[in-house]
Amino acid sequence: MTTLSQTKEIFRRADAVCFDVDSTVIREEGIDELAKFCGVGDAVTEMTRKAMGGSVTFKTALTERLSIIRCSREQVNKLITDHPPQLTAGIKELVDTLHQRNVKVFLVSGGFRCIVEHVSTQLNIPLHHVYANRLKFYFNGEYAGFDETQPTSESNGKGKVISMLKEKHGFKNVVMIGDGATDLEACPPANAFIGFGGNVVRQQVKERSLCTTASDGIIHETMT
Repeated sequence: MTTLSQTKEIFRRADAVCFDVDSTVIREEGIDELAKFCGVGDAVTEMTRKAMGGSVTFKTALTERLSIIRCSREQVNKLITDHPPQLTAGIKELVDTLHQRNVKVFLVSGGFRCIVEHVSTQLNIPLHHVYANRLKFYFNGEYAGFDETQPTSESNGKGKVISMLKEKHGFKNVVMIGDGATDLEACPPANAFIGFGGNVVRQQVKERSLCTTASDGIIHETMT
């Protein structure tokens, strides 16, 4: 765990900032919202809590939750149309400020690309800066699983994405910002981690990281 002063300095010199999406960039957990929409919310929410707390592997939790939801392509599209993800207060301003500083911004999520791409468009983040899981459907639109080759589908996947970004782009200082255990474990290879507790506080993250409760406060805490 880096100290506050170390985190400030790394953030000042950051080449790139990677954001988690669910409960960080947006207020809700996308998979929980999808489960509610499909009528199986209670069964899935508890599994999400275990996954974010680190008590089960992420891939196990993802597989079990999706096997309960079994959403169709039509249901996913209708969810995005009827209940679009809600940005966390201050996140648009934070991303705009990072862009103004020529810092590369990436969305690295264990959620679903179809939802995360909608978020990236709102934040003016290029789609090729999005790393997330892909749902698979049969030709008739029924659920067919998820792409298990995506690094974000498993534990330590976000760290693998950051290592890849460093190698590909030559980034020297990468900061990871998120609310969950899968975000915390991405540092290292991230040079610093900032825990975000503005939507939900994960005790493990709070105890093991610099933690802020306001998305716009992240930049103020680390830049002042």
